[in-house]
Amino acid sequence: MYLFQTPAPTRFDLRFSIAGIPVRVHPLFWLIALLFGSGSNSLFGILSWVVAIFVSILIHELGHALAFRRYGQDSHIVLHFAGGLTVPETVSWGAGVARVGLTHNQQIVVSLAGPFAGFLLAALVLAVSLALGGTILFNTILGFIPFPLVFLPVGGTLLNSFFLSLLWVNIFWGLVNLMPVYPLDGGHVARYVLLQRDPWGGLRTSLWVSVIAGGALAVAGLVFLQSIYMALIFGMLAFQSFQTLQLR
Repeated sequence: MYLFQTPAPTRFDLRFSIAGIPVRVHPLFWLIALLFGSGSNSLFGILSWVVAIFVSILIHELGHALAFRRYGQDSHIVLHFAGGLTVPETVSWGAGVARVGLTHNQQIVVSLAGPFAGFLLAALVLAVSLALGGTILFNTILGFIPFPLVFLPVGGTLLNSFFLSLLWVNIFWGLVNLMPVYPLDGGHVARYVLLQRDPWGGLRTSLWVSVIAGGALAVAGLVFLQSIYMALIFGMLAFQSFQTLQLR
């Protein structure tokens, strides 16, 4: 079974709509969110992580959905164990179904809209932090990526933890999601850029890029971040791309 496929509906799904966009939350989403927050020292810390992950991934997928709408394509959102998906809706077309045909550049805009929606949320968190009299310091990830740390004089540990969780998910994972690994957003962007340059061989080239980048990120996640989850996810994505190459 491939990652990032739409999971089957269950009776335990949470369903709601935002701005007319249907949202379905699979129960395994909450389990993964809890596992991410399990390193916290308190129940409030764990709940802070769960809420931050839920809000951040929802905003990310809404960025995709609103970009789809901009080009006349309806969609719905599914949050599941591997994150989230924005799925274009099909419409009746003659005896079958069809979707709105987007150009390569429009597909690139849709792909970038998710991560940049998260970056905007991170910028809003920083602006609110400054408005509350907070202090922003910068640390580094992997020794060279600047990362903001917020210290608020109000709200106590819970609010500080929540703001830091929002920044971590939206900045760090937003940057990771831009890596050219399929089917992440960066993988989609790389695919459409390469297809524009080489309509015949661009797809195959993008899959090789995905294999190499996914393998490198798996090693980096394990060695530098000590994240088994990140190593497994990117290792599996690299293997998926390699499997797809064997079919072409």
